[in-house]
Amino acid sequence: MLKPVRKKKLRAPQGEFYIIASQYNARYVDAMLRAAQGALKEAGVTRVQTLRVPGAFEIPAVASSVACQNRDDLAAIICLGVVIRGETAHAQLVAEGVTHALAGLQVSFHLPVIHGVLLLDNEEQAKVRCLGQEHNRGLEAAQTALAMAAIMEKVFPVDVPF
Repeated sequence: MLKPVRKKKLRAPQGEFYIIASQYNARYVDAMLRAAQGALKEAGVTRVQTLRVPGAFEIPAVASSVACQNRDDLAAIICLGVVIRGETAHAQLVAEGVTHALAGLQVSFHLPVIHGVLLLDNEEQAKVRCLGQEHNRGLEAAQTALAMAAIMEKVFPVDVPF
């Protein structure tokens, strides 16, 4: 059952946030991106970098580069994309590849890598999950990033080397 996303009052942890968003299915991804950026701003995050990539499959490569280059000052990476199923298995393969890659990055770098890449059956599902405020998964991804960054600050304080 699809649950509405509730706005939460979250504070901005230290560090920089990156949002990596797919250009493919831009109508839906752009709406998630705006919601994520708004949630971070509302929480008081002042350092947000947004990077656009051609499609969802390219997100893990850029996320990995960001993690490698900004490891000491990185609070979280938010990954946003929309993959809509078609007549072949391609969408499923893309979504599974992205999921496995993002999970691996998160564990390897001890870093919140938020998976906001949606695999949907049709455009109606995309409209519900991306275009409105009630179920916007971009807002949900930003809230998750804020919560996880705060948890990681407690687990790995900034001055503790990996």
